Amino acid sequence: MFRVESEKELQRAFRSRDRKYVELPRGTQLPLFVRDYLSWVDPYGVRVFLVFVAPGSKQPTGITFRRDQQGDPTLAPKMCDWCQTPTEAEVGLLTTDVDSKRRVGVNVCLDLRCGERLEALADRSGRSALDEKARLLERMARFASEALGLEPDADA
Repeated sequence: MFRVESEKELQRAFRSRDRKYVELPRGTQLPLFVRDYLSWVDPYGVRVFLVFVAPGSKQPTGITFRRDQQGDPTLAPKMCDWCQTPTEAEVGLLTTDVDSKRRVGVNVCLDLRCGERLEALADRSGRSALDEKARLLERMARFASEALGLEPDADA
């Protein structure tokens, strides 16, 4: 669990190159208390924002993704790389800039509501979702580290 006191604090979670795109959903009340992670889609449905705290870190990490045009829908992945749950949700490629010349992507639930899906699956099976949600945060952190070079700030 983490707390976001202000919009300025939330902006600092994102890389400087992405901050200009970050727009909180209308009606968002601050401070925010975030249980696992925070995600939202911009009003135009083009960008998806993710804010989480990596295991072992105290500072939130923000990633701005773009929903790229999808190719042949019959070739679309059927399982999210992060929550790995069978889902009726749309799974597709979310991409983000590494730098001005490179983009990376991950095949995930396009709305990033993975945590809710893990909880629902755990509720239906009568078990806890805590371990699965911890693995979800680890996968997010691994993507941030390996694909974007973002290292968690454990000392903060």
